[in-house]
Amino acid sequence: MKLRLRHDHISTIRLLRHDHNYSMGEKMHKGLTVILAVSLLISAASQALAPRTSAESYSEISANVIKIAGYILETVQDPQVGTSGGEWAVLGLARSGYDVPDSYYEKYYKNVEKYVKDSGGVMSNVRYTEYSRIILALTAAGYDPRSVAGYDLTAALEDLDNVFRQGINSMAYALLALDSMNYPSTRREYFLSEILRRQLNDGGWSLAGTGSDESKTKSSDPDITGMVLQALAKYQNDPSISAATARALDLLSKMQRDNGGYIGWEEENIESTTQVLAALCELGIRYDDPRFVKGGKTLVDSIMSYMNQDFGFSHTPDSAINNQMSTEQALYSLAAVQRQIEGNQSLYRMTDTLPRGSAGSGDAFAAQGTGLPGKDPRVSAMPVIHRNMTFPDISGHVSQSEIEELAARGIINGKDGGLFDPSATMTRAEFAAVITRGLGLLTNPQPLAVNEQFLDVKANDWFYPFVYSAASYGIVKGVSDTAFDPNSKISKQEAAVMITRAAGLCGLSTSRGETEIRNTLAQFGDYRSAADWAAASLAFCYDTGILDDSEFNIDPGVPILRHEIAVMLYRMLLNANLI
Repeated sequence: MKLRLRHDHISTIRLLRHDHNYSMGEKMHKGLTVILAVSLLISAASQALAPRTSAESYSEISANVIKIAGYILETVQDPQVGTSGGEWAVLGLARSGYDVPDSYYEKYYKNVEKYVKDSGGVMSNVRYTEYSRIILALTAAGYDPRSVAGYDLTAALEDLDNVFRQGINSMAYALLALDSMNYPSTRREYFLSEILRRQLNDGGWSLAGTGSDESKTKSSDPDITGMVLQALAKYQNDPSISAATARALDLLSKMQRDNGGYIGWEEENIESTTQVLAALCELGIRYDDPRFVKGGKTLVDSIMSYMNQDFGFSHTPDSAINNQMSTEQALYSLAAVQRQIEGNQSLYRMTDTLPRGSAGSGDAFAAQGTGLPGKDPRVSAMPVIHRNMTFPDISGHVSQSEIEELAARGIINGKDGGLFDPSATMTRAEFAAVITRGLGLLTNPQPLAVNEQFLDVKANDWFYPFVYSAASYGIVKGVSDTAFDPNSKISKQEAAVMITRAAGLCGLSTSRGETEIRNTLAQFGDYRSAADWAAASLAFCYDTGILDDSEFNIDPGVPILRHEIAVMLYRMLLNANLI
């Protein structure tokens, strides 16, 4: 390895990178990474695994995920607590969909439980990524990390000083761990703020970036930048975070090599590429996005060029030695691609994980905030990112609490001047933005079957991604085959229809028979004025308390107000166990 670092910096870099998925030569010699004792000469047969001339197809990706998962299951038969042969192996296997015996995860849980007991609940005094890594693996395997041998492992991530002390990687993985199952925390906004403060002038992040003016002039690391983007993916509804993300993506596109890969720490290596690939998937960006295809090669092509004959992976392109860490990262990054293409929740969004009774106590995940069993797996609860969020013009307002709850999660925003304007109307485009944010869909979009359908929704319109994301999930529809009418005001009955469609995605039973509809709506003086296409949805909203049935009239065609939308969406999310 050719790191030209002063000797007094080496120990710091080793410490920071220990829990970081890296497989540097220094770590290999010091035993921080488990390297399989298999040395393969590059033969004619293995030359077939050289970089491809065209992008890997989805079927090839899926086939390789199966092969790599089988290899890891065979080589890591007793997963322990550790950066190699432990958490990342468990995470990759659990999120790959590979048929892993329950006994495998039970064995890992028992090893974690013993480790926690033996350490008295203190995983480390300096490496707080230890907590995050274990939380991610336990969550992926179906166990609740808040109850392991009597300890809540998520509680350690409330310790800002120690999380910050380890560096940018610790903050990124703390967010990923907390957000994996929307675990309660008061620290998210602090992590986000500090991450943004440490963004370098070139648009990315590095281990050495401390936020000082001097450090901001340093060059970014592609792997660290990828890790940070994975953590920020869930928060793209925050303008400052989406802007920071755009700068980082532009940098990563420029840093990518003609073979589809990356150089990190002065050498080309697989880990840098896997982290960028995982970041794209978390952000809902396809692996073959034109910005990340260089010389006809994608990131997937680059990763596959490291694979050896037995489906293990090397750390560098000129090595034929299997490296366990490299192999585990290859698995979970390719599993992330597979999950995205299949329309499943992303690698680190784990609310689709089925709870598994813990080996010792039979505990399972607490249900609150994780959604209903029948929800679409791509729907995800949005965590609180702005505590004590409010607006000066909603103080004492009847809808103040609902507005504040949504604003705290970045679901609904204020207007210019810092006001909310609760009595203003809302456009169809604004509603599309609110509903996709509310269901966590925009950062994990479904392939758009309706792409370019609406002639009045242009790619440079601010609402373009919201409208097409909502339309791809069937929440909104056009006013004709070619028009969406984004700037028209949304009426109460239109809002009811769209909220009901969203509720169906969330696992709520929305169907109503004709008698039920009539019985519900007949109590209102103007029920006959409701459109036939809206009657069932209005009935659903009144039956479930999403709409207030104390009013004398429905007023179905009256433009709905911003505070009324906030109340409807909040109540629907509450019914759907997503808030």
